[in-house]
Formats: sequence, structure tokens, C-alpha cells
Amino acid sequence: MSKVNKVVLAYSGGLDTSIILKWLEDTYGCEVVTFTADIGQGEEVEPARAKAQAMGIKEIYIEDLREEFVRDYVFPMFRANAIYEGEYLLGTSIARPLIAKRLIEIANETGADAISHGATGKGNDQVRFELGAYALKPGVQVIAPWREWDLNSREKLMAYAEEHGIDVDFAKNSKKSPYSMDANLLHISYEGGILEDPWAEAEDDMWRWSVSPEAAPDKPTYVELSYEKGDIVAIDGQRMTPAEVLTQLNKLGGENGIGRLDIVENRYVGMKSRGCYETPGGTIMLKAHRAMESLTLDREVAHLKDSLMPKYAELIYNGYWWSPEREMLQEMIDASQQNVNGEVRIKLYKGAVTAVGRRSATDSLFDEKIATFEDDEGAYNQQDAEGFIKLNALRLRIQAQRRK
Repeated sequence: MSKVNKVVLAYSGGLDTSIILKWLEDTYGCEVVTFTADIGQGEEVEPARAKAQAMGIKEIYIEDLREEFVRDYVFPMFRANAIYEGEYLLGTSIARPLIAKRLIEIANETGADAISHGATGKGNDQVRFELGAYALKPGVQVIAPWREWDLNSREKLMAYAEEHGIDVDFAKNSKKSPYSMDANLLHISYEGGILEDPWAEAEDDMWRWSVSPEAAPDKPTYVELSYEKGDIVAIDGQRMTPAEVLTQLNKLGGENGIGRLDIVENRYVGMKSRGCYETPGGTIMLKAHRAMESLTLDREVAHLKDSLMPKYAELIYNGYWWSPEREMLQEMIDASQQNVNGEVRIKLYKGAVTAVGRRSATDSLFDEKIATFEDDEGAYNQQDAEGFIKLNALRLRIQAQRRK
């Protein structure tokens, strides 16, 4: 066991990280710095300060990172239309590089020689936190208690808490969800409980952010989104910050039953895992962004982006946000967005998101004179298509003749 003088702990103030805090002090004999981030999880983060103070912590970081999260992580990812395995909008994955960055920055500020997190040895988050940490500070020591201790059940955790005088009244007095949940401004995830049976349907009262499509209003909601260089800058004509945009779209989407997902995904560590996700705002953003690109992106640029997207999404899912290959892809993606400007009109109705209008006063590549089914007054010579088809069919005709 390497000597550790000071460690920065990603601290929520909940039972697990409170136990980790005490365990770090006892096991490593080190000073602990706590870091609690508000990335839009919908819960108060300030109580973590009082809990850390009660446990004798001197250096406590409580930070509102919502704007940075959406501006520098969520928005760049949505410029790529990133989806993992055809469905997952990467809500948990995209939050981890920001947390890893701040852990390292705080370690540098406080002179800590290690960081610690509460991710288990079975999940993806341990990989994401640690790949990010090593990319930003190669020599940092990472302490992952779930890979070291024997407190592998809730009963053992509670017994440890009682033995060491850790306040768990908040755990006893509040109704504990049967699910393991992770939330931020982009989504909320659910795992465990009955979801460990892939055949079992999720209970309707599990969902926190959205009504069911059946309970959504019978009248559709229309919303107009304004884009500048691939990012939403206004809703219904009102300019907003990135975090304000996502907050408002979460509200509109949740009210209309948008964004529920139930999947079995392939974790990077090798196992399959069943999870449910609510991503109301992100679901709207994906549909609207593709609609905006359909009007303003060159065909080959759009197709190249689509061909690279699965790799980009996989890099984020697996924890390689800070890798040179992700940064290279991001440069290309951002360059493609220079002309993605205009407005998209979206219809929300009982779980469905439909793009019903798109326009761009400056960058539309749609030419009505060429595309019309009416008289185009010679804008497009239909006879040109004959030679185009024959040239493209040449290799097929040669192959067919050889088969005779």
C-alpha cells in the first residue's frame, strides 16, 4: 500500500461516500478533501458540507458545475448526434470527464497525491473516472475502495457506519429507492431491483422526470429551437444559457412523456447490464439537431459524420473523453457545425418527438427551384440523370456479363 498524505474524494454526502471518507482516514491514515458537484442531479448539495464538517473535514469543495457541464460536455457531444448501441444518449458517461477534471484540479490546488471515488469494481464509472484522471495527471494515485475493502453488502456498510459513529439517520428516515440511480441535468438512470430481470417491466412509479405517454396531454406541444453553430441558443425566441436550455427542454419533454428508455447494454468491463434512462431534453435535442443538419449540412459531410458517430459514442461510453482520438474527432465535428444555423420547430405528443419545420436564412442548402415537382424552368436537366445512372451501373453491367 503506497503512502498517501492527502486524498480528494468525490463526495455526495450519502451513506457510501461517508463510509469511504472514514475508511480512507483509517486505512491510509491520510487527510481527506471532499468534492461535491452540482451537475443538475436535482438534490441539494449543500448538506454534504455539514456532513463533511461533522466528520472533521477541513477542506470542502461544493461547486455548481451545471453551466460548464452542458456547455463544454453535453453540447459538444450532441453536435455529433452521439448514441451508444443505437439507443443510449450517454447521460452518465458524459458527466464523468468533468468530475475527473475537477478531482485532479482540486488535487493540484490542495497538494493531494491521490483521488478517490465510490464507483464499484463491476461498473463503467471506475474506468471513466480513472482514465480521465490518468490522462490529466499521469502520476496520480487512485484509491477505489470497492476494489479493496470487504464491505460488499448494505448490511456490512451499515454495521461499519454504526461502529464508527457515522450518522445514517438520513438513510433510516427516508424512503430508499430499490434502484441504483444516477442523475444529472442530462438524464437520470435506474439499475438494480426488479430491473435485474430483463423480462420484468419497469414499474411506472419508478420514473421521476416524466409522465407516461398514456398520461401525457391530449394536445401536442410545439416548440421552436434556434441554433448557432450546432448549439441551441434560444427556445421560442428567448435566448438562454446552455443549462437553461436543457432545463427547459427537460420540463417540456417530461410533461409530454418524452425520453424514457429501457435497454440491455454492453458494459466496457465485459458484462451485459439492463438499465432504464430518462432523457427528455436530450431526446428533443437529438431530433432537432438532426433536423437542423438535414437542411444545412452537405450530404457527404453528413454521411461522414454519421459513419464516425458510433466510434465517437463508444469513446465517450468507455471513458476516453480526454483521449487524443476523441479530441481529433471533436475538431472535425465542430468544424462541420459552422453552418448549422437556423430554427427547427418540434412537435411533442405522448412520448413522440417530431420535427415539423426547419429553416435557415443564411445556410440552407435546400433549393426549392431544383427540388420542386412543379415546373423548375430548366433549373435541373432531367436528361443528365441518364448518363449518371449508366456510369454508376458500368461495373454492375460488366460483372453481370461475366456471369453469363
